[in-house]
Amino acid sequence: MPHRQRPVVDVIAHRAARFLGALPPFAQRLIAGSPIVIDGQQLDREAQLGLRLLRFAAGTTFEELPLHQGRDQIDTEAYIFGAEIPVHQVDSLMIPGPAGDIAARVYRGRPTEHPTAALVYLHGGGWALGNLESADAVSRFLAERAGITVISVDYRLAPENPFPAGLEDALVAFEYVVAYADQLGIDPDAVGVGGESAGGNLAAVVSLHSAPGWRSPAFQLLLNPVTDLSVKRASYQIFGTGYFLTEAQMDWYADHYLVNPEQFLDPRVSPMLTPDVSHAPPAYVMVAGFDVLRDEGQAYAHKLAQAGVEVTLRTQEGLIHGMVNATGVGHHTREVLSEVAGFLQTRHAVAIARRVRSRQVNESKENA
Repeated sequence: MPHRQRPVVDVIAHRAARFLGALPPFAQRLIAGSPIVIDGQQLDREAQLGLRLLRFAAGTTFEELPLHQGRDQIDTEAYIFGAEIPVHQVDSLMIPGPAGDIAARVYRGRPTEHPTAALVYLHGGGWALGNLESADAVSRFLAERAGITVISVDYRLAPENPFPAGLEDALVAFEYVVAYADQLGIDPDAVGVGGESAGGNLAAVVSLHSAPGWRSPAFQLLLNPVTDLSVKRASYQIFGTGYFLTEAQMDWYADHYLVNPEQFLDPRVSPMLTPDVSHAPPAYVMVAGFDVLRDEGQAYAHKLAQAGVEVTLRTQEGLIHGMVNATGVGHHTREVLSEVAGFLQTRHAVAIARRVRSRQVNESKENA
């Protein structure tokens, strides 16, 4: 994929991130500063180092900038910390949507003669920022490591397209991928949905959707998800400033995404408020320890589990919001995403096993 020419300062920051990420632990600690311990957990050394680099490279944070500059800043951060991991194939895809074509990108991890599992991936960025480029590093990593097909979706953004526009695009994109599974070379029984932050919010809502003819996701992958805008839990007070995602930025996101205060209580905005979640597919929920969204992500995982949904909850102590995108510099990040890749492989194996059992049962009935 062609990339725009980067300003010199971005290139310097990109190279600095690689250099710092390759340093031995003792050297990283010297640069990062003394360990920070809050709420019984220590900030990850690489996260602390990354925060220092971001303060140097970014200066003003996005919520204080004009919208277009904020969007550029998110792209720049993805460039600085991400890695363009080689995958077998990357294709552009246009999905017919409710307001025109929805751009998407298809990542095929490895060459295969058989249909693969698929993940419809929804990028983060508070429903107002982010795009295919900002999700490129994670999409590549999961496609290559899990050997699956990742379909990254460039849903409409607020404030130009407020709620529920982005959600409508996510629903249509998922339905399209399932409907055209054969043409896309994927297993229709193993199409899941996932996303990070606001994308995790959309993925959670897509997983709860029901309608005539709707085929639910085989699984859901929620990375640092927004699950409840109706209340600010304790993690907002503990990590509200200084750890990448701030309380002020979450307020900025909500102000751009929602049109009126009543929408905070809409289960399609705050899936935590959905009365019955028992029909949700198996879930992998990852939250970062140093994140304003930590507590609501944990609460949603517990809500799913209490409803009888199969849930894997991972609280990555020491990590900050958005660190899953730092595939180019973070050893801890790559470990976390490798475990996520294992979950995706497992869900495909489960789908195959269920299909085999169903076929055997049908054959037994026919032979009886």
